[in-house]
Formats: sequence, structure tokens, C-alpha cells
Amino acid sequence: MTDRTGGRAGSGAAPRVRSFGYVNWRGVWTLYHREVKRFLKVFTQTIAAPVVTTLLFYTIFSVALENRVGTVGAVPFVVFLAPGLIMMTILQNSFANTSSSIMVSKVQGNIVDVLMPPISPLEMMCAYIAGGVTRGMIVATASTTAMFFLVDLPFENPAAIAFFALSASVMLALLGMIGGIWADKFDHMAAITNFVIVPLSFLSGTFYSIERLPEAWQYFAQFNPFFYAIDGFRSGFIGQSDAGFWVGAAVMLGIDLVLFLIVHRMLVTGYKLKS
Repeated sequence: MTDRTGGRAGSGAAPRVRSFGYVNWRGVWTLYHREVKRFLKVFTQTIAAPVVTTLLFYTIFSVALENRVGTVGAVPFVVFLAPGLIMMTILQNSFANTSSSIMVSKVQGNIVDVLMPPISPLEMMCAYIAGGVTRGMIVATASTTAMFFLVDLPFENPAAIAFFALSASVMLALLGMIGGIWADKFDHMAAITNFVIVPLSFLSGTFYSIERLPEAWQYFAQFNPFFYAIDGFRSGFIGQSDAGFWVGAAVMLGIDLVLFLIVHRMLVTGYKLKS
């Protein structure tokens, strides 16, 4: 029989202290692995349902508006619509993964199982973010594959597609962590989702180009960070953008950095986690 430090219980031998080095890779991998298994266990809810919802949105809007809108710029409306819907799915699922994980742990009281092991706030963040990004990428891949049966999607710039998909997933995973840490009950999380995440997703150019908006509304749309995620992601498919690749990339990297620092500070101080 051994004790927790690795020495033989009752043998009088000095306990063996496990060394993790500068980074506790085993701890990061274990937490990440838990996050991935958590959403894969309910595959129909976390993967299949978002894909079906994306296809329903595509079908409804393409049937209702394709003949009335025709093209957006030089691109058919259905081709313009598909990348926006895929990105909207990425945003919502990356947010849902981290926010629900932390919220459930707090409500059930097992958040201590994450806080007590020898894993630093930075390592914890990386594991949670990677879990949210993984879910977002799986849903994106499944949605894109399904879209191929409905529309002929071009791939003008795969690097832009990958960059904005990853940076947007990181952004929403971080927002999900902020929401999960801040919220005290599920009603608070529902309020964030219904009054922040969903409106910002719908009003970010998912279904339209902001050039169709009045000039004043175009100005306000540029303060919506989701707009840059969707616009940049779409530009990777169709080769046209409202904001420009470098502007969108700079905004996404800047927002990710700010959110990263906020979450790190919340974990270091134990805000609403250790009190």
C-alpha cells in the first residue's frame, strides 16, 4: 500500500515528491481529456444537434431569401450564407463548452477537484480553452461536411479559414470561462447566452453583408467582435470581406489577449471560485 506522495505507507521511508517540471503536462492533458470526454458522452446534444440546427437555418433562409436577394457582391446568396452559419455554430458551441463545464462544477460543488491539484491557473486555462476549441472545430468540420451536400463552397484562402476559426473559438471559450466563473446559477448563464451571445451572433453579418445596413448601423456593427470573426472566416471561403483580413486579424488577436488576461486574473485571485 502506498500513500499519496508515492512512499510505502508505514514503512518509514521518506515520501517521494513527484516533479512536474515547468509545465504540468499530465495535469493539462488530464483536464483537457476530461473536457473532451464530457461533451462526447452526449454527442447527439453537443455535436449532432448544432449541425442539424445549422442545416435548418440554411434551408429556411435559402428558400425564403435566395430568389429575393440573389447575390451579395459577386457571390450567390447561398454561398455567402453558409460560412456565416458555420461560424455562428463555432461561436455558440465554444462558449457553451467552457461555460457549462465550469457552471456545473460550481453548482455540484466539485470545482474543488480542479482547483486543488498541482495545476497552475495558466495550465488550467489552456486545458479549458483547448476543450472549447476542440468542440468548436468538431462541430465546424461536421457542419462544413454537411454543407457540401447542399452548396458548392469555394475555398479561396484555407489559412484565413483556419485562423479565424481558431481565434474565434479561443475568444468564445474565454468568454465562456468568464461567464461560468461569474454566474452563480443557471439563470445567469441563460441570461448571458440569450441577451449577449445569441444577439451578437445574429447581428454580426451572419445572414447579410453590413454594406446593406444604413451608414450609422454599419458604424455600430464594427464594434461587434463577432462581426470580425464571421467576416474573416467567410472571406476565406468566398474571397471578399467587409472589414479586410488584417483589420479582422488584429481585432481578433487583441480581443483574445484581453480576455486571456482577464480570465487569468480571475483564476489567480480565485474570484467566485475559492470564496
